[in-house]
Amino acid sequence: MNIPWLEQNTSLPPPEAAQKKGSDLDGLVAAGGGLSVERLCEAYQQGMFPWFSQGQPVLWWSPDPRMVLKTADFKLHRSLRKTLQQFIGNSACEIRIDHDFNTVIRQCAHASRKGQPGTWIVDEMISAYEALHIAGFAHSVETWRGGQLVGGLYCVSIGNTLFGESMFAVQTDASKIALAALVAFARTHELPWIDCQQNTPHLASLGALEMPRPEFLKQVRSARKDALRAWLFHPMYWQTLISTRAPL
Repeated sequence: MNIPWLEQNTSLPPPEAAQKKGSDLDGLVAAGGGLSVERLCEAYQQGMFPWFSQGQPVLWWSPDPRMVLKTADFKLHRSLRKTLQQFIGNSACEIRIDHDFNTVIRQCAHASRKGQPGTWIVDEMISAYEALHIAGFAHSVETWRGGQLVGGLYCVSIGNTLFGESMFAVQTDASKIALAALVAFARTHELPWIDCQQNTPHLASLGALEMPRPEFLKQVRSARKDALRAWLFHPMYWQTLISTRAPL
């Protein structure tokens, strides 16, 4: 199996060059090349992302299909709606964006996940995404209760693209609240979709669907790359969710 190896100054192959379905490394595009801010931006602007374990080289992926949550299709089920209403009505609860990115990504790295004995958010990844955050392309959406960080997520956004990376919670539903806040932010700023990378039952229950890679890449390539917005969360953003009818 011929996997292209990248040097520091080698461009990524196109995502269409990924290993085919049915192969042992389905969706793998290339290996190596480091995790500089420039490399990460190059990858995300082409619909690729890094994913590897400790002791492996950097691996670049473009799976087919791709799990995508269209923000207009987010399912705010009755139980989560009730939780959100309680959260919004409690003055001790708030959503913060980019208040403590470093802690969020480390909490995501240490979160236990069903069926996963370890983490792909290794030290090299943490350092890379902290640099991407400083550069203004990686963001954290954080759930705070009583002055304590109890859940959150981090994502990547370049222009009008939005790529979800990982979530954590130390209190029930805290990560779901952060995801709902990201959807509310996205709806307010007319961001039509959030990339979720891989299919999971949890994401599917919230409205995410698989999208064929050609369609996903078309969406990524047509999105504006020069769009700017303030990464702040205003409580009025919740109305984009709460004002809609809850699914049964």
